[in-house]
Amino acid sequence: MDARERAIEDLYRRKYVRFRNTLATITGSHDSARDAVQEAFTRALRKRRSLRDEQAVEMWVWRIALRTAFEHGRRERRVQVGLSDVAEVALPEPERDPGLAEALRQLPPRRRLIVFLRYFADLTYGEIAELCDVAEGTVAATIAQARAELERTFDRDKVGV
Repeated sequence: MDARERAIEDLYRRKYVRFRNTLATITGSHDSARDAVQEAFTRALRKRRSLRDEQAVEMWVWRIALRTAFEHGRRERRVQVGLSDVAEVALPEPERDPGLAEALRQLPPRRRLIVFLRYFADLTYGEIAELCDVAEGTVAATIAQARAELERTFDRDKVGV
């Protein structure tokens, strides 16, 4: 087993649940997300020789995982999505918090994707910027806009507007 393979397997052991939970927001369920995570890590192991920087293994696998989840989601919903396209992400179990699910659904798709990468994947602004091919400042502004929009939504709900 080479160093890259060990790094990928270690990442899988440490962060499987985070990958599954995040991908579930894209694929629509934890079951399909589990399949997407398995497929993504299998692809990563197969392509490991193309990984240039072993220190960047997590971001490299995230790219593979997100693309895999988009493919799974596209198959299930018959829509074309990808990292550079608009991603359709949502809470995998909206019945747990219907108000939050609806508020998140009201966010523009790109904003919603960045919110999910930050709060479900727990990625840093820099990592999200790298994944989405935007500036780190754009990520920060997007998160701030999403927060403000969600606050307005919940404030309206409180006063019955």
